[in-house]
Amino acid sequence: MKNLPIGISDYKRLIEDDYYYVDKTLFIKEFWDNAGHVKLIPRPRRFGKTLNMSMLKYFFEETQISNSYLFENTNIWQYENYRKLQGQYPVIYITFKDTKQPSWQKTYEKLVTAISEEFKYHFSSIKPEILESELNKYNNIRNGTALETDYSGSLKMLSELLFKSTGKRVIVLIDEYDVPIHSGYTNDYYKEVVSFIRSLLSSVLKDNEYLEKGILTGILMVAKEGVFTGLNNLWVYTLLDTGFQDKFGFTQNEVEQLLKDYNLTEQSKEIQDWYNSYKFGENTIYNPWSILGCVKNGGLIEPYWVNTSDNEIIKTFLAKAGIGFKDDFELLLSNKSVDKIIDKKLVFSDIEIDPAALWTLLLFTGYLTYTKLELIEGYIHCKLVIPNKEIKFLYKDFLRYFFRVSLRTSTMEQLSKALISGDIPTFSILLQEFVINNMSMYDIPNNEPEKSYHLFVLGLLVILADEYHVKSNRESGYGRYDIMLIPKDKSKVSYVVEFKKAISDKESLEDSAAKALEQIKSKQYAQELKALGISNIQLVGIAFKGKELLVVSEKNS
Repeated sequence: MKNLPIGISDYKRLIEDDYYYVDKTLFIKEFWDNAGHVKLIPRPRRFGKTLNMSMLKYFFEETQISNSYLFENTNIWQYENYRKLQGQYPVIYITFKDTKQPSWQKTYEKLVTAISEEFKYHFSSIKPEILESELNKYNNIRNGTALETDYSGSLKMLSELLFKSTGKRVIVLIDEYDVPIHSGYTNDYYKEVVSFIRSLLSSVLKDNEYLEKGILTGILMVAKEGVFTGLNNLWVYTLLDTGFQDKFGFTQNEVEQLLKDYNLTEQSKEIQDWYNSYKFGENTIYNPWSILGCVKNGGLIEPYWVNTSDNEIIKTFLAKAGIGFKDDFELLLSNKSVDKIIDKKLVFSDIEIDPAALWTLLLFTGYLTYTKLELIEGYIHCKLVIPNKEIKFLYKDFLRYFFRVSLRTSTMEQLSKALISGDIPTFSILLQEFVINNMSMYDIPNNEPEKSYHLFVLGLLVILADEYHVKSNRESGYGRYDIMLIPKDKSKVSYVVEFKKAISDKESLEDSAAKALEQIKSKQYAQELKALGISNIQLVGIAFKGKELLVVSEKNS
């Protein structure tokens, strides 16, 4: 059996070292034929973007020694008119996949390194007489000593020099363009990095007479901040659109062949449950990173994709999400769907205030998928679901993480034990600790403590799953309770929990907590538990004012 190309993103190495290859070379044909002088193709991480971009480079680039042998046994080689395109163009290829850094200065240094390496690579391809007037500037760029303004316009300069040296327009490939932008948002240098990337892309892709074709890959289309300002020649192919649907990730037929080749056909159903069900256009796609990891380990089922990065940006947005998101997320964890409006052009600054932006982020980053899409009065409506067991595991792990880092002096086990045994004082202490630490960690304002309480409720879904059914915001009696904990063992204690926010400075926590208990009783929230034959029912009222809280309880009579 051939070795599997886990972590191999260089097409030439993959072919020369005879790794197993799921043939995606028809991506070349689609890239050349599809509309758009410049294309942007956003896809989730680890879905083969860098490998495909590397493949384009080796196919189109004019080299002294032909790279045609890399394609002779592939699907693209059966088309004579595309064979004629092989090795016919100068190519600028840059990947920003390694530019994620904690500060703008360090990110800028990584961007400079990526650009200067490309200038070093092309130095011998440029005729001396063409380079003469730009030699000092060229050397400064390739040596890493040029001004920032020189670097922001450097790719346009390089394309001009290559065109004048070869007489051929240039193909520009920019891989993972948005990695530094994501990092900038997370690490507070967003404006600086957006400004630089905007100048870099605009100079080389907008009204550039030396450009033959261009393509960018990333995870998202970062819009409205002006990254793509004026690029009226840009065509975007998201996972909602037609075009390139089967070129990133593995199709059902490709996975079936892979499992057959490695004698794992009997595990196909379990593998499908864990790694399948991403919908790209009309195609259902498997996560390629997870599939290769699973096959390499002889069919061992575990979360492979979720361990490839720290997922910090997703954790941050989940922690800051509002009340409505918590209710929807609970439905998702219960294997249900939610209907949401999706805006293909994401604005990072809107995520905390615009629910559509958060759902867009989760969809395009691969943490959700869609089962149905409708265009209603110009708006994209998607029925969203958690795609598979691997991603469901990730969400549960996120919620456990929030508890681990927020209960700094205690443990999830202590919290679980306190609830199961009916130890309300200990539960109160741990809830207070969670809220204070969580609000501090994610900079949640004092006037929005509900966000931490609702995150706490979602966490209960996970940490109490073995002992309780956790329900929230459901109708019972004459109203809707906030949380109900229904024991799987009916002899154990059950809970009805109501939250109350002190609505003014004059209202005490004691008054608010008393109102919460009175609401539980007057609305007969415990009726659902009684109907299930449960008699040990604890009524809990939780009052909060900023980071302060009070928990009171009494047994249902």
